Amino acid sequence: MENTAAPWMTAHRLTALVGHSGTGKTEVAVNLVFALARAGVKTALADLDVVNPYFRSRERRDMFRQLGIRFVSSSQTLVDADLPALPAELNTLLQDQSLRSVLDIGGDSGARVLSRYRHQIAAQDREMLFVLNARRPQVSTPEAAAWNIRRIEDIMGLPMDGIVNNTHLCGETTREDILLGAELAETVSYMTGIPVVCHTAERALAASLPPLAEPVFPIDIYMKKPWDK
Repeated sequence: MENTAAPWMTAHRLTALVGHSGTGKTEVAVNLVFALARAGVKTALADLDVVNPYFRSRERRDMFRQLGIRFVSSSQTLVDADLPALPAELNTLLQDQSLRSVLDIGGDSGARVLSRYRHQIAAQDREMLFVLNARRPQVSTPEAAAWNIRRIEDIMGLPMDGIVNNTHLCGETTREDILLGAELAETVSYMTGIPVVCHTAERALAASLPPLAEPVFPIDIYMKKPWDK
């Protein structure tokens, strides 16, 4: 299969998606590994969300299997523990240089989870991406978003390498929402010196966007709440 993944998708071997709770990190992670796998890239996904019972990437296990995506997950039986169990296979994802690995770090507490592996991660060809949703009140201003970025960096013990504009209102998302997020992301980038990597948009909306300075990543919606299925 010809590799048609966008250059930003293959620029590093390891990508960790972090950010404030509810910004849509899991949706971005799932779409990213699907895009990589369909382009013929040997891909792995680690679901390290140890808090949120919804929007878990493990819901798409069958699709991962069909596309040959290696998948590891934190223990579902210990999601309420103070020290949640992390999969031993995570070490393989960090060490196997043949894998293009994506880490889905759920919620703010995920930064603390990631800090356990900061020395191993720091030694890798990696990128730490802050997923930004301008429609989340806690990160809806440049000052709040920048503060969250620095706080998460401090917790992880690792610097942020990029910003992903993933602004959405679930099924109510409009073109204007995405453009608002793009404007916020650019301002936060200017304040922090962290570049904007891409802008996500549901596939139907992506074609309606005007040209942006960074790539647009068309995504499909795979993560739905139980009552929406």
